[in-house]
Amino acid sequence: MRILGIDTSCDDTSAAVVVDGRTIASNIVSSQFAVHRKYGGIVPELASRRHVEMIWPVVRESLHAAGTTLEDLDAIAVCHGPGLIGSLLVGSSFAKSLSFAAGIPLVAVNHLEGHVYSAFLEERCPEYPFLSLIASGGHTSLLIVEGFGRYLELGRTRDDAAGEAFDKVAKLLGLGYPGGPVIDRLSREGNRKAFDFPRAYVPQSYDFSFSGLKTAVRNVVRHLGQTSPAQELGGGGLSGLTADIAASFQAAVVDVLVRKVEWAIVRKGIRRVTLSGGVAANSELRRRMAEMAADRAVDLFLPSASLCTDNAAMIAAAGFHRFMAGDRAGLDLNPKASLPLPSMSSEQEAPCSLESSRTVTTISSIWKKPL
Repeated sequence: MRILGIDTSCDDTSAAVVVDGRTIASNIVSSQFAVHRKYGGIVPELASRRHVEMIWPVVRESLHAAGTTLEDLDAIAVCHGPGLIGSLLVGSSFAKSLSFAAGIPLVAVNHLEGHVYSAFLEERCPEYPFLSLIASGGHTSLLIVEGFGRYLELGRTRDDAAGEAFDKVAKLLGLGYPGGPVIDRLSREGNRKAFDFPRAYVPQSYDFSFSGLKTAVRNVVRHLGQTSPAQELGGGGLSGLTADIAASFQAAVVDVLVRKVEWAIVRKGIRRVTLSGGVAANSELRRRMAEMAADRAVDLFLPSASLCTDNAAMIAAAGFHRFMAGDRAGLDLNPKASLPLPSMSSEQEAPCSLESSRTVTTISSIWKKPL
């Protein structure tokens, strides 16, 4: 069964053909990095316009790369949310038009569900139930996946998503956009213990919070700028402290993500864990998660880096399961910027604490190196 997946949820235009929800026949992604780079972040209007230009060439190339024609397709799966509404409109409008013109069934897929099922595109995939950590630029969620369409939300971000925090801190440090990859690379040159940034372990909850961490980094940068006004962070300024700040910030994010997953493993007794979303491509997070999984004797499933970021293959994989379940979308399908996972319930209870949490608020306690 061949499913054409389409994803225009943010700034990447992507189309893919996936066979039986498992085998990638093609996965084409057109990046808008060059468009948004000079603005330091995604400009929604520009993203929408670029999607309009690229949607048909990307779909056409995806079909060609898969050796597939429209007549060979069993269904079209399109991401209809959550995401940037203008971007989503381009993808959903195109998918509806193609479905109508070619007489191909249409399936609507939640972007988060696509991230969950990116783990099923690798040769080794999890059995139900499993824990799923989704960490991206727009989302940070921890779920129990009991079966297809059966999701129990343990926690989500209360403010900034993990990827959003990476981008904002990179901008503070003058490292450009996107922030995740550059901080990951720079952190290898820095001391992760140079700055004791706060880890926000939200009391009685599996929820995440990264806004305070971002503010702590901003306060350090401001303090350093005031004490050494002639120098600037970035590009080796202040004797390479930029790398130390990046490494310390990344360590704080990774500590929280790994610890929350570990809490859920201990409390819920689930022995399988998947990691997805753009932040899942972070080398330190992958290393630390693998170490924790080995210590706890659980199976860890890490999609390849290309499947962590937004892509249409994951939409097609989730769309396959929706199609097999009998789900169909009509021409009245409308995208939604905010869209919870289908059949999602939530659970908030006290996780078993593995260590006492602490909050660091002063510059002197965060910064361990003398000026």
